Amino acid sequence: MGKLIAQFMKFGVVGVIAFVIDYGLLALLTEVFGVNYLVSATISFTVSVIFNYLASMRYVFTHKEDMSRRREFVIFVVLSVIGLIINNLCMWAGVELLGIHYLITKIVATAIVMIWNFVTRKIFLDAGE
Repeated sequence: MGKLIAQFMKFGVVGVIAFVIDYGLLALLTEVFGVNYLVSATISFTVSVIFNYLASMRYVFTHKEDMSRRREFVIFVVLSVIGLIINNLCMWAGVELLGIHYLITKIVATAIVMIWNFVTRKIFLDAGE
């Protein structure tokens, strides 16, 4: 149980950095460049996923020796695309249906996607040593 807690803490640190990238780029693209919030959310999420892959697979999860890096990356991307769909559905529902500001909605969407990411990456990508 201690290893799982330590792993979740590492995941949290990587996640905070990825969130800063995601949230900062979302606000920058929307506020400064006038990009639609859903387009901005997609771009910022994608950039943060690239960072997250590199950091997560180096510092958080243990590489499965019987899995090629190419397959690992494909699985990571598929899980991330599902996370992006969850993110954008939350963003749309929060902003369009509930009338909540997109930056506040992003915080809630991030928490939901974070749970998705940890659980699915743990199941599909972690060697669990």
